[in-house]
Amino acid sequence: MNKPGFQPSLKGRALRLLSQREHSRTELERKLAQHEEVPGELAKALDELQARDFINDGRAIESVVHRRSSKLGAARVKQELAAKGLSGEAVTAAMEGLRETEFSRALAVWRKKFDRPAADPNERAKQIRFLMTRGFQAEVVRKIVQGADEDI
Repeated sequence: MNKPGFQPSLKGRALRLLSQREHSRTELERKLAQHEEVPGELAKALDELQARDFINDGRAIESVVHRRSSKLGAARVKQELAAKGLSGEAVTAAMEGLRETEFSRALAVWRKKFDRPAADPNERAKQIRFLMTRGFQAEVVRKIVQGADEDI
């Protein structure tokens, strides 16, 4: 392991983080900024890692979408991507794909949590809040909670 008094380099710290899961460059900058001793040292280390394709925002987007889309709606996934400093055309394309499957994903989440349609208005409101806080579109949530009465 680490010897007493030994501090891993910024590149070493970044590689350790990247070995656990994909990170965006912005995320790594945020996590490693406190360890930078010489100005510009962090940017140089991250530039090297990015040049060698250890840091790849496209893979980071795919990773978040893959891990989170089965439980969350497109709005929440987009929020998580933005929090990681990811945006642009690749995020837009990923969101298009999620919107196409929004209904089926929301229905699966609803079925896993609630085994039957709402019996009263309070239960219906609870189901709506549950799906809305997970970032599913209001129209999709409405169809699922109302449609549950017709046994989708």
